[in-house]
Amino acid sequence: MTIQSEIPTPTEQEMAAAKRPHDIFLSNLIMNHILLFTGISTFGPQYIYFMALVPFFSICAIAYTYYRSTHIKREDSEFVYVHWQVARRWSRLFAGVLLLLASVSLIAFSANHYLGLMKEAVYGLIGGFGLLPTLITVLVLIVIESDSLQHARTGTIPKWALKKFYGIES
Repeated sequence: MTIQSEIPTPTEQEMAAAKRPHDIFLSNLIMNHILLFTGISTFGPQYIYFMALVPFFSICAIAYTYYRSTHIKREDSEFVYVHWQVARRWSRLFAGVLLLLASVSLIAFSANHYLGLMKEAVYGLIGGFGLLPTLITVLVLIVIESDSLQHARTGTIPKWALKKFYGIES
């Protein structure tokens, strides 16, 4: 028995609905964390307060993905459900990386304020242990999520999701 015969073929509406979580996540990564961040950064220090928009929009997108993925019913469309869970998995990873960035930043600024750590050392800590892993994760997740979006467009499911949600090993 082949894998395709075990999984029902999704309809066009299901494929369009399955693309939505991947579109949200990719928009968050590309438009928010790359384009908006770069755009605000080019205006200089007088507009640095607008940089708070980047984590705000990101938290909104991740929260919506979490909310929607918990409220989607598996019985309505298995295909759409699985794709929301795929997007939730990568959102969870990205939320963890953003939490790491916030933690490193808080620790570095606290060390500057309470321990007298030099400003340059604070920037180095935040850049090396906070921003660098975040940027690498953004780039890797863009590739991974683009692949997931292609799976949604073609009506397929990633291999790891087949194993996790269907118990099928390829």
